[in-house]
Amino acid sequence: MTHPFLNRLEAGPLLLDGAMGTEIYARGLNFEQSLEETNLTQPQVVKAIHRDYLAAGADVIETNTFGANRIRQEDFGLGEKAPAMARAGVRLAREAREEAGRPQVWVAASIGPLGKYIMPYGSVGEKTAEEVYGETIQALVEAGADLLVFETFSDLAELLLAVRVARSLCDVPIVAHMTFDEDGRTALGHTPEGVARMLAQAGVDAAGANCSVGPAGVLEVIRRMHRAEPHLPLSAMPNAGFPTRVGGRLLYPSTPDYFASYVEQFRAAGASLLGGCCGTTAAHIRAMRAALDGGPKAVTPVIPAVPEHYPLPARPQELAPTVLERALQERFVVTVELSPPRGYDPEPMLENVRALQQAGVTAINVADSPRARMRMSPWAAAHLLQTRLGIETILHFPTRGRNLLRVQGDLLAAHSLNIRNLFVVMGDPTRIGDFPDAHDHFDIPPSGLVRLIKQQLNRGVDQAGHSIGAPTRFFVGAAVNLGAENLEREMKVLRRKLDGGADFLLSQPIFDPKVVERFYAAWGGPLPVPLIAGLLPLASSRHAE
Repeated sequence: MTHPFLNRLEAGPLLLDGAMGTEIYARGLNFEQSLEETNLTQPQVVKAIHRDYLAAGADVIETNTFGANRIRQEDFGLGEKAPAMARAGVRLAREAREEAGRPQVWVAASIGPLGKYIMPYGSVGEKTAEEVYGETIQALVEAGADLLVFETFSDLAELLLAVRVARSLCDVPIVAHMTFDEDGRTALGHTPEGVARMLAQAGVDAAGANCSVGPAGVLEVIRRMHRAEPHLPLSAMPNAGFPTRVGGRLLYPSTPDYFASYVEQFRAAGASLLGGCCGTTAAHIRAMRAALDGGPKAVTPVIPAVPEHYPLPARPQELAPTVLERALQERFVVTVELSPPRGYDPEPMLENVRALQQAGVTAINVADSPRARMRMSPWAAAHLLQTRLGIETILHFPTRGRNLLRVQGDLLAAHSLNIRNLFVVMGDPTRIGDFPDAHDHFDIPPSGLVRLIKQQLNRGVDQAGHSIGAPTRFFVGAAVNLGAENLEREMKVLRRKLDGGADFLLSQPIFDPKVVERFYAAWGGPLPVPLIAGLLPLASSRHAE
């Protein structure tokens, strides 16, 4: 038996509401507070927003539950309250519907991504993701949601996982959105055509694009989705353009009339669910209602289609292997770890390395803020060593404290300086260092970064699948703790790094050869890539203690 919502959708277009976060912030909520906590602490605010959208003519109202999952709420110290936030969000929407005397309105449970990428690009395991989504979806459905709306996903694998969990728990309709950049791809490089096909195969009841860019960009995405899956119902919920900061406030440029002028084009492109995302208000929804009901039609400029494929330019020149790469294939290698100077004078560092160079060291490991202590940038130190002394370096590259955008930009910067040997690590937590309150988050674990470098940057594209001009040629090392107490866990992490393409390994300091023998025995023989074993000469009895 077909769900009543799907019967209604087949009969004609439905109008969703607009932004929830924009409206809550406009009512004075601090940007550092949990939006979803307002379901518990300021329910009257949330209900008032629902009433505004109902008065504007929305057929579907979304709950204030986008981030009501345990992982997102842990950032606010509220992880255990996430299910209660989800249930309260549905209850408030249902109450607003009843108080408005509009029982025919549908309550859609808003579900966003977890806030951290799933492995291999992130730190969240698949089993954990399934448990967290299951907990959230169960709470939303039990509270009485009429349908589920997944929105603002950039990782198709995560969205498919969430849809799979939902299908295993309930039979309410599912609308699944992804968010697209100006170039018509998601942040991880998925095209509208690919997204539409995969979501159709997953059995969603409708698919589409939300957030993203303004209505013009989303319109082109919807057109491409419709061409790929002409029988799949589509949903369009764009932002009100790109935000600008004026007087300390974020303002969106698209007026309600301009926004509504796209309604006819969205319908012609195949969209049967229409609404708004960031920056849209009840005024935008009211204007869209008028357009859907036959109001005056505005002329909107036609936006040229964005090309689906981006051909990669020919590689200008094959880069030679690094000295370290050749050396590890030919002979026993000795490297020395060095911390950059605390000040800006590099001469003492250079003098020390000259002595090491004369002693026959193959390469210098340049650490990045060891023990979270402030020091010169390791890129500058590595560049000085290579250009002034001609010695090979291995740049320590921690993922901690870097978002994914900065990670990729930093890697391109290193390559442009001819720093091509990398040692990918997590990095020391800031709480043990000079600035314990410094930002300490990360978007990608070391195993995911190894995979990104070897399987994407070294093939000429970034994580989103965009060309970077020519492939990089990084030689990538990863960390291994041969003396780990939990060898099973350590080997599991190591396999992910090796599967990602790690070229060599660098171990924690070893003080007993039996540690190596024990690890090799547990592994089942020698490691498949070169191992640079860490040794820590003791400088004094105090150091030993």
